[in-house]
Amino acid sequence: MSSTTPILSVVIPVHNEQDNIPILVQQLTEVLTSYQPSYEIVFVDDGSSDETYLRLKRLHEADPHVKIVRFTRNFGQTPALAAGFDHAQGDIVVAMDGDLQFHAEDLTKLVDKLGEGYDLVSGWRDRSADPSTRSIPSRLANRLMAYVSGIEMRDFGSTFKAYKRETLQHLKLYGELHRFIPALASRFGAIMCEIPVQWSPRQFGKSHYGLSRTWRVLLDVIAIKFLLSYSAKPLRLFGSLGIASLGLGFGFGILTLLLKIFADFDITGNPMLILSALFIITGVQFITNGLLAEMLTRTYYEGGSVKRIYTVREVLD
Repeated sequence: MSSTTPILSVVIPVHNEQDNIPILVQQLTEVLTSYQPSYEIVFVDDGSSDETYLRLKRLHEADPHVKIVRFTRNFGQTPALAAGFDHAQGDIVVAMDGDLQFHAEDLTKLVDKLGEGYDLVSGWRDRSADPSTRSIPSRLANRLMAYVSGIEMRDFGSTFKAYKRETLQHLKLYGELHRFIPALASRFGAIMCEIPVQWSPRQFGKSHYGLSRTWRVLLDVIAIKFLLSYSAKPLRLFGSLGIASLGLGFGFGILTLLLKIFADFDITGNPMLILSALFIITGVQFITNGLLAEMLTRTYYEGGSVKRIYTVREVLD
C-alpha cells in the first residue's frame, strides 16, 4: 500500500473463516475499487486454528490493500474489533463480520448515510425468517437493550456499522461491549441511525453463536445499565441501596423497641430484632462498597494509562 493514508477502512474480525475470506476479499474489492479507491481492509485474526492466517497472508501478498492483525490467542469479538479500530487509518471505518452473511455492496449504503451528518450508522438485519428459538430471544434482548440504553434500535447485535473516526476515539471497548457500541457512543452525544441491510445464512464454517449467548447478553445488559447510569458516580447506586437498607434496619429496630416498651413484647429470639441488625449491617456494607468503588473510579479516570485487552503476535501492513 502506498504511504497515503486511506480514506476508508473496513475492519473484519475473523476466527476460523478460511473458506469465507477469499470470497469476501473479492466481493469487497469489486465494490470498493469503484466506490472509494482509497481504502484498506483490516483483518483481525482472533486466534484461528485453521488456515485462516495462511490464506490472509497470501491475500496480503497479492493485494496491498489487505492488512492483517494477528492475535496471540483467541480473545473474542470485542477485543478483535478494538484492535481493528486501533490499527485502522481511515477517516471512515466500517466494521463487518467475515462470515459472508452481510453483503459487501451494502457497505456503500452505510457510508453514504454517514455523509448525511451522522456519526454512526448501523445495519439492521431482518431476521423474521429465523426459527423461533433464535428470533424470539433475539427480539426480547434487543427490546431490553433499547429500554436500558434509551436508544431506539432494532438490531443491537449487528456488527455491520459505519463510524466516523472521531466517534471511535471516544470508545473504550472491553468484555463483550461490542453489542452496546451505540449506547456507549450516545454518552458522548453521537448522532446515529439504523438502516436495513441484506443478510444471508452462513454457507461455510460453523456459527460462533448459540442460545447460551442469550444469558450472557442479559448479564451484559445489567452491566451496561450500571456503566451508563452509575459508572462515574457508583456511590449513587450503592449509597441509595445502603440508605434504604439502613432505613429498614432502624425501622425494624424502633418498632421492636416500641413494642417492648408499650406492649411488653418478648424480643427474645424474635426475627424482627435479627432483621434490624441484618439490614443495618447490609446498609453499612453497601455504603462502604460505594465509597471503595468511588475511589477506584477516580483512580481509573485520573490514571491516564492505556489498558490493552488483547496482545498482537504480528501485524502485516
